[in-house]
Amino acid sequence: MIYLWIFIYSGVLIWSGIAPKDYYTWALEVAPAVAGALALALTYRSFRFTPLLYVLILLHCIILMVGGHYTYAEVPLFDTLKELTGGIRNNYDKVGHFAQGFVPALIAREISIRKEIFNGSSWRNFFIVAFCLGFSAFYELIEWWVALASGESAEAFLGTQGYAWDTQSDMGLALAGALVALLLFSGYHDRQLREIDL
Repeated sequence: MIYLWIFIYSGVLIWSGIAPKDYYTWALEVAPAVAGALALALTYRSFRFTPLLYVLILLHCIILMVGGHYTYAEVPLFDTLKELTGGIRNNYDKVGHFAQGFVPALIAREISIRKEIFNGSSWRNFFIVAFCLGFSAFYELIEWWVALASGESAEAFLGTQGYAWDTQSDMGLALAGALVALLLFSGYHDRQLREIDL
């Protein structure tokens, strides 16, 4: 499975880096996917995740790389959806922010269960959701810092598209992603955890 993961990841990364809309934006958007892959590589022998997590992390990386290639505001499929639904903005970034809560929630869940950080599931779930919301807020701060440091060149990275509540809706979607992940995938995740050597 790991070779297939590397093949898909590398293929999408190479594709995304070929003539992206803007190389500066591409680098900003793809950096978390590269950092994530590097972290997985460094911890592969000491802490192997469940297959579910590897698939979800790959999907999240692909979301980031597609957003980096086109910029989040100009992903063609979501332009088409905008036209079909009569919308006023390209909402691909909202998919990314939902994933920003969904995937880290299950990563935090797996680490906290395997490292036995919490005694019960209620406190564990509370802290996972709080972690995901805090992570999302921190990412919004990073976007703000990049915008301050680079000026107008960060507009594509911010991707607000004139929406006054973009930051708040981004964090709200990350929160929703974390809750959905815990509600819908905890049982399946538990079955995979039982199949690996904890």
